[in-house]
Amino acid sequence: MMPSTPSSPKPLAGWRVLVPRGGPWGDSVAADLRAKGASPVVAAMINFAPTADAPALEAALARLAAGGFDWVTVTSATTVDVLSAARAVVPPSTRIAAVGETTAAALAAAGYAVDLVPAEDNSARGLLAEWEAATEGVVPLRILTLRSEIAKPLLTEGLRRIGHDVESVVAYRTIGIRVPENIVSDVRDGLVQAILVTSGSVAEQVQVQLGPIPETTLVAAIGPQTARDAREYGLRVDVIADERTAASLIEAVAAAATAHRSAAS
Repeated sequence: MMPSTPSSPKPLAGWRVLVPRGGPWGDSVAADLRAKGASPVVAAMINFAPTADAPALEAALARLAAGGFDWVTVTSATTVDVLSAARAVVPPSTRIAAVGETTAAALAAAGYAVDLVPAEDNSARGLLAEWEAATEGVVPLRILTLRSEIAKPLLTEGLRRIGHDVESVVAYRTIGIRVPENIVSDVRDGLVQAILVTSGSVAEQVQVQLGPIPETTLVAAIGPQTARDAREYGLRVDVIADERTAASLIEAVAAAATAHRSAAS
């Protein structure tokens, strides 16, 4: 019988990591963090509420169902939830562009066919960069852009600059949720080793509710746009995931933890 050898420590052993979203996403991320040795702290910091202009959304979705648009752009999985709840119909004549793979997966799961996902940069900038090639330069196209209330109109303005006929409609509002006081004090006291930042709205809540973040706490952003948004809110960002996925975000934190452990030894 071969003698047993001590296994190497998991990269996030001893680390408490704040997960800023609950629900199935939060549960999945928490499980992945535990697999790497971390103790996840799940505290939803944002939630989603219906748009303040429901009639405008209803009218736009009616025009969408009637074939009034050549394309519809979807920039988040939450927008997919809105489409599903409204039982929105996207006719075969209308093509769907998703800003990233997470959104595309949500659309597919909801039964919508996705025609365009940026190959390089999963962001509004990435979608704009690939738009003309994907649509063979046809101008103008009738495009419906669905967005959150606080989202910057980068995609809408970019498509209009190209010469397209764009209607932009707010699909939902993002609202902040107060985190429990014990989590606030734990972050302040340096008892949380890392905070995951998954969107600009999360970044805002982290800074408002938990800032200033101690220098010893790693702040990890899910992508370049989220990092830019975070810095605009005054939130320091230490690492950025290579891809805009939860798995890549966790890998970035694990790599930073490993580097920190090596530097300390």
